Parts: sequence; C-alpha cells; structure tokens
Amino acid sequence: MEDTCPTLHYFIISDAIGETAQKVAQSSLVQYPSAHKVCHKYNFISNINDLDIALEDAAAHDGLIFMTMINNEMAAYAERFFNKHQLTYYNLIQPIVDEIGYRINMKPTKIIGAQHELSDRYFDKIRAMEYCMSFDDGKDPKGFEEADIILLGVSRTGKTPLSMYLAMLGYKAANLPLIPENELPEILFKLDPNKIVGLTNRVEVINQHRDARMREYGITSPTKYASFDRIQEEFDFAQEVYKRIGCQTLDVSQRSIEESAAIILKMLDLHKHEN
Repeated sequence: MEDTCPTLHYFIISDAIGETAQKVAQSSLVQYPSAHKVCHKYNFISNINDLDIALEDAAAHDGLIFMTMINNEMAAYAERFFNKHQLTYYNLIQPIVDEIGYRINMKPTKIIGAQHELSDRYFDKIRAMEYCMSFDDGKDPKGFEEADIILLGVSRTGKTPLSMYLAMLGYKAANLPLIPENELPEILFKLDPNKIVGLTNRVEVINQHRDARMREYGITSPTKYASFDRIQEEFDFAQEVYKRIGCQTLDVSQRSIEESAAIILKMLDLHKHEN
C-alpha cells in the first residue's frame, strides 16, 4: 500500500540559536516517529531582510513555525506575515516575556548580551563535548589540567557516560581508568584534588556489568576480568589511589547518571547554567 502521508515542513525561526524552539518542536514531533518531516532552521536573524528570507520559505512550504524572537518589532513583523498567509505559528518566548513584565510591572531589558547568553552556553557545551571525547578513557593525561572535573574508577564504573553527561551540562570532564598493572600519570598528583572524584561501586554490580560486556564479545566462559577476586583487587587499588590523591569519592551503585552528576557538581561546588 502506497504511503500517502504528507511531508511536514516545520520552521525554526529565531534571533538567537533557536535551541528552545528546536526542543519544543522535537518534543512534539517525537509523537509521530513515522511521519515525513523536514526541518528548516533560520537562526541568528538580526534584520528584516534575513527574516523575509525565512518567511518566504515558510510560506512556500506551508510550514509549521516555531519562533523565538526577543525583538518586538521583528516578532510583530513576522506575525503579520503569518496571519496574512494563514500560516500556523507559535511564538514561544515573547508572549511569556510580556506576561512576566505585566505581572511584575517591569520592562524587559532587551540587552543584546542577554540574547547571546544562550549562544555562549551552547558553545561552552560544544567545547566541553569535544574536550570530553579527546580525553576519554585516559587519553593524553597532560590535558587534564584544562578539566573542570576528572573522574577516576575501575572499568565499568560508568566513567564515560557520566563524563559525557557532565559535558552536556557544559563541564570539561576527563576520566582515567584505574588498573593495578598500569603506572599512574604523574600529573594526577599535581592537580587540585578538589576537581577529582573517585567512583566506587559494589563488586557484584561490576561483576554483572563485566559479564555482560564479555557476552557482547561472544565470550561466555568465566574470565579473570569479570571475576570477584580481580574486581576486589582493582577496588583495593583504586581506594589506595584515592587516599594518595586526597580526592572525594562517590558510590554510583543504585544511582542514575543524572543523580551522580548532580551530586558531583554539589561536591565540587560547581554551578554552571544547565539550560
């Protein structure tokens, strides 16, 4: 049977990055996973000429518009166009800003820097993600000096996913696996211990994770890597390292990545924006 589902063209129109509009659109469109969707994104719009290009494109495709415009004049201009061409649109920021101002009897600042704050945070996250991937799993420990957070732990304690989550919040997170046979990098003992966190877990939990990892490789017979004795040996070694460094530790057993990240940020007294 031929698929007759029409293609939905949706537009992200913003005078900033457009991340808010993008998230709202995606949160709605995810309810229709099999639908044909095309995203047209116009961000950092700073003048009417650029806005006209986006508007004409939206009209040509009978687009569904998600708009975040702080500039009142351009927002009003866009809304007149949408109404004239009978286009469905959602202005996601300005009505809320206006309502807040009305309720508290204040006018919004409209400071250009405020518009760019989201952009700065966005690129902070990009840089943090790039850093995290470059210094994951002990790659080039010399770069640890740039880190906001350094996670230590034995294999399968969740260092990489936790580092990636922290990077998504804008923190440069590096991690290093602790293996008794491997020499520790000297720089580890020269860094501020207040930005280092040692991860711990229960032996039986790590055993389950490692057994599962071996099965992924097609190995079903018992291995030293997943044995209780080996895991306990690594835990003992890790505890010695944590004591030598003088860093704080966190038991990640029965904790989600989000919860572990929140605890780490509180432990290290880090307070970046997470929006």
